[in-house]
Amino acid sequence: MLKALAGICFLHLTTIFFLFWATIDDAWWFTRTLYTDLWGRWVMENDDDVWVYTDIPTSYRKDYLQAVQAFAVLACLFAVLSLCMFIFQLFTVGKGQRFTLTGVLQLISCFCIMVALSVYTDHFHRGEKDGWYGWSYIMAWFGWLLTLLTGVIYIILRKRVD
Repeated sequence: MLKALAGICFLHLTTIFFLFWATIDDAWWFTRTLYTDLWGRWVMENDDDVWVYTDIPTSYRKDYLQAVQAFAVLACLFAVLSLCMFIFQLFTVGKGQRFTLTGVLQLISCFCIMVALSVYTDHFHRGEKDGWYGWSYIMAWFGWLLTLLTGVIYIILRKRVD
């Protein structure tokens, strides 16, 4: 049982790492001369390999961008809250009961990152042909998959009866 709990905690910590990395890091969209994330944009000036920070362009709709930012941050918060709830429930839930509240919090985190990714995919870089999605965007999708997986595991998981 201890190995299973350690594995679940490791999986949950990996999920939190992916979500924070995707939210904080600066690699959601790339071209040869710029890269952008949820918070800013870096542009290469005069082909001299110096990246300069600039604000997000005004062509990005501010309401959609703020929705993506808010849901990405909420996903991180709910994932951390879910881990704290899991640790709390380890000591308070009776034997044979499920970790339902932990699973629900994790699925809320899954929903939040899914909304952020869906809005970003639908409303940004739609007509841009010479760019590609970066590793932070891909890590956010891995984070979505792991939050879904751990949420389902927590809902199915029962505290062992000895």
